[in-house]
Amino acid sequence: MSSFLSWASVGLLLATSVGLLLTRDWRWALGLLAAQYVGVFWFVHLHWPLAMAATKLVTGWMATTALGISYAGIQHSHELAHEPTLPEGRLFRGLTASAILLAALPAAPRVPSLLPMLGLPESAGGLILMSMGLLHLGMTARPLRVIVGLLTVLAGFEIFYAAVEGASLVAALMAFINLGLALVGSYLLLASKGEDLL
Repeated sequence: MSSFLSWASVGLLLATSVGLLLTRDWRWALGLLAAQYVGVFWFVHLHWPLAMAATKLVTGWMATTALGISYAGIQHSHELAHEPTLPEGRLFRGLTASAILLAALPAAPRVPSLLPMLGLPESAGGLILMSMGLLHLGMTARPLRVIVGLLTVLAGFEIFYAAVEGASLVAALMAFINLGLALVGSYLLLASKGEDLL
């Protein structure tokens, strides 16, 4: 059952990370980010006590909520009015995501040899998040997308790091970094009022 849930979490992380890249609606983007933290929670809880892993989930949802409140407060009237042409269109982003995944996923079986405490689903989930987050960062300079990309990369890193270090101080530091990124993102959203943010 645990193996099934781990692979289901990999599927969830794959769907949410690709969805974050393709969506043009900020509500969907933040909903996918919140769902992504459920998959991260599952992998982190395999190595941390449930209460510590729950802080990862709650912190992720708090970061998502902070971004959502900031974006909703802007009342951006012309949000995502038209779909841009290539190379920014959905087709281009989908093909690029496929290429990145085809490069990253074959590396997943090699990660457990470097970190023996990791299983194959955990390494696949972490690699998916880090590679898709880096792709996200490379394709945009818009504040909301940049912060979402950074949070995605950090979530993938935390899956790996949870297997290496289980101290509560590390969990607190990771929570602080996530919330700090969300607060910086909220500030950038408010400071960029009136621009194309997503």
